[in-house]
Amino acid sequence: MDAAFTAEQHEIRRTLRELLARSGGPDAIPAAVRTAEGYDPALWRRLAGGLGLPGLALAEEYGGAGCTVTELALACEETGRALLPTPLLATAVLAAPLIDALGTPDQRAALLPRIAAGTLTAALAVPGGSLATALGLTGDNADGAWAGGGRAGGIQARGPGQDGGRRLYGEADRVLDGHSAHLLLVAAHAGGYPRSRTQLFLVDAGAAGLARTRLTALDETRPLARVELRDTPAELLGADADADATAALTAAGRAAAAILAAEAVGTAASALERTVEYVKAREQFGRAVGSFQAVKHRLADLYVRVEAARSAAYHAARDPEAGPLALAQALEAAGITTGEAVQLHGGIGFTWEHEAHRYLKRAAGDELLFGPVHRLRDHAARRAGLFGAATAFRQPAATAFRQPAATASRPPAGIAYGAGV
Repeated sequence: MDAAFTAEQHEIRRTLRELLARSGGPDAIPAAVRTAEGYDPALWRRLAGGLGLPGLALAEEYGGAGCTVTELALACEETGRALLPTPLLATAVLAAPLIDALGTPDQRAALLPRIAAGTLTAALAVPGGSLATALGLTGDNADGAWAGGGRAGGIQARGPGQDGGRRLYGEADRVLDGHSAHLLLVAAHAGGYPRSRTQLFLVDAGAAGLARTRLTALDETRPLARVELRDTPAELLGADADADATAALTAAGRAAAAILAAEAVGTAASALERTVEYVKAREQFGRAVGSFQAVKHRLADLYVRVEAARSAAYHAARDPEAGPLALAQALEAAGITTGEAVQLHGGIGFTWEHEAHRYLKRAAGDELLFGPVHRLRDHAARRAGLFGAATAFRQPAATAFRQPAATASRPPAGIAYGAGV
């Protein structure tokens, strides 16, 4: 596989980085997250109208650029570097692919051009804060247990009624950009207990019986909301009333994981670069902190982690089946790198005025929303059949390595375990 990027792909990265550098600043993120939308509407219009960012991976017939997951991943790597709060992830990465995969021709024609133009934002609402499971990243979503099921729990769909419409009942927590999205894609159970299946429904932001509450989130750049539906009118996404949406959610989850991995790499890389610049300027005991060998070793370890995660993310952008594992590696790299960044900044890294803590909160918030890392890896291993009886590794008793009791708790000489030096 040719891992080199094209000139057009490099241009997307360069143009977006320059725009964000001009539009950013120390006060840009706090000002944006304090708006009612949770992002800067003027900057979003520039990203959508000038660069066509939300339509980057949409077909040209819907007003998109006709690019692939790779281009969208490169763009999100740059937004991750800037910790940019935008509805790009919720709208273009999660909602738009589902509309494209499941929607009727009329639904696609009505919604996707508006998404590509940036005039319509959307959010995926799943009950119980189970977004990672719903996307098939940390568990099997086929049974629909994550969405409730049976006669109670989760979100239930009733109907169709005399008008042909459905009614939704239930609640979804931790909906990304759910408080400001113009359109909600709601995962709900339909068919009652005997024929229960998970389907996606379109709910307009102004629908009756819909209540949305913005929640206090660890990472302010990822606005989360609680969505309550009480006899709320909804439209089935797609034409087949007997279809199950879990396969489409899984496919969308693979691509989303690859894009999220690239975004997490951007966050980790930016935190590392800023830390390197800081330790080169900060002096202790009459010399720059970065000149100490222990600090150099820690930074070198972080660089290796970030570059390995970047390689995995770029591979997953071309082969979304590798998305969950790439996401696990990127989230782990981001968590360790941003944590070390705060430590190497010293006391100032913990203050509200400094930006180092924002990178740490982005990494921690993403793992809470799309992880955790060990569950991403566990589910990927189970899908690959690594835990099956035929592939289980059993070491022969005659060759098993045994350590003396006095040293059994220590690693062998010359081997370091875990993160750090």
